[in-house]
Amino acid sequence: MSEELGLLPANELLTLLASKTISSVELLEHLLSRNDALGLQLNAIITFDTDNALATARAIDNARANGESLGKLAGLPMTVKDALAVKGVRSTGGAVELKNHVPIKDADVVSNVRNAGAVVFGKTNLPLWSGDIQATNEIFGTTNNPWDLSRGPGGSSGGASAALAAGLTALEIGTDIGGSIRLPAHFAGVCGHKPSYGVVSQRGYIDHVSYGHGDADVNVVGPLARCVDDLELLFDVLIEPSTRPDQPMRLTLPVPRSDARKMRVAAWINDENCPTSIGVAEVLEAAVSAIRADGISVDETARPDVKFEDVHTVGLPLISAATSPGRTDEEFEALQEIVKNKSSEDPTLVMRASASTVAHRDWLLLAETRDKNRRKWWNFFQSWDVLLAPVSITAAFPHQIEGNLYTRTLDVDGGERPYADLIVWTSQFGYVYLPSTVVPVGKTKEGLPIGIQVVGPYLGDRTTIEFAKYIEQLLGGYKVPPLARIK
Repeated sequence: MSEELGLLPANELLTLLASKTISSVELLEHLLSRNDALGLQLNAIITFDTDNALATARAIDNARANGESLGKLAGLPMTVKDALAVKGVRSTGGAVELKNHVPIKDADVVSNVRNAGAVVFGKTNLPLWSGDIQATNEIFGTTNNPWDLSRGPGGSSGGASAALAAGLTALEIGTDIGGSIRLPAHFAGVCGHKPSYGVVSQRGYIDHVSYGHGDADVNVVGPLARCVDDLELLFDVLIEPSTRPDQPMRLTLPVPRSDARKMRVAAWINDENCPTSIGVAEVLEAAVSAIRADGISVDETARPDVKFEDVHTVGLPLISAATSPGRTDEEFEALQEIVKNKSSEDPTLVMRASASTVAHRDWLLLAETRDKNRRKWWNFFQSWDVLLAPVSITAAFPHQIEGNLYTRTLDVDGGERPYADLIVWTSQFGYVYLPSTVVPVGKTKEGLPIGIQVVGPYLGDRTTIEFAKYIEQLLGGYKVPPLARIK
């Protein structure tokens, strides 16, 4: 069996399975062998459920041999971010408190992929409570980027993106609050889709010890894959209606607004309020130029009637508030003290503390501004079908474990930037609930992959996916990292 098999798109693997060219057991064993070869270097898949996965694969192979009707993902091995509950498999959220936690039921999205015939064989690495741009925690350590082991694949779905890029899994389910699907896709050179808020069930998402009380505001669950067709395949499975009694309705998303070549395209590929690195800017400018040269008009001046700084004064505080349930009582009280006594000279830390401990009245005021901005974005997308934008200010960066999201800094083109700048472009669209599809569009001079965000109107997921397909066809999409080619 070719070592390149694990690098094929999921749709191609499903064709091979359906034709019985390979069996599910053979494909699973192949991916496990790739993990044996590359796993120690990457540390992407941190928990395996091999015995149960092999049993499931054998059952599906037998069902296929008997001519039984099978689901969309029948026999396809895949992994799941460790922020999602998997029945009978250790599921930690990256928290020491849950290092031995074994759920008694699946997250809704895991149930969906199992019902579609997928073979869930492992969990991928992440930061504590999905709260960082690096995939590192005290239980499992740090995940490395297959493009450069000295760099991270991003976070929080970093184990997911690294595993996909290296051909260790066929598909992945991630989560995204401030960019946790989109950033890893960008840093590792794969595809990711952040759905419109509310269209995919969050039940079973682990962001605090007693998870499961309700949907975390801003957070979404979505697919990662090596190509956009695979994103769409998994997305269709994820949006299947939940079985929970309080969610009996099925949402039918609109079809793409038009063929990609007929779409009205705006581009916001840089901004003085959060400039990208020279390397990122060069790749994105080349991508826009290629789209324009292919006959599509791209307007680089069109902008929504929103203030860029609202991402700092409204978006990031709402994101911080959404992640506050993951804090212990002691941590929460410490943040309250910072706010009460102004005990830190770091204004960013004070902002984080204020947002994480925000009073309900103040949260409602923030949410009111968000709603006004959502209407402005809706108006913008009456004139435009998609908006092209950066994913982040830089390519994959060296490991930086010390400190946290709000205290670290980053060297960008010889200048010091706040680490939190990495999530500004993703948060700009996430806090207002917009869908965004990330697809690779090139590499920097240093050979690191760069992705672009295709942003669309609320519930316009199929429109962003459609245009991402076009970009992928035009510019080539996913490339195999050198490390992933096993000799």
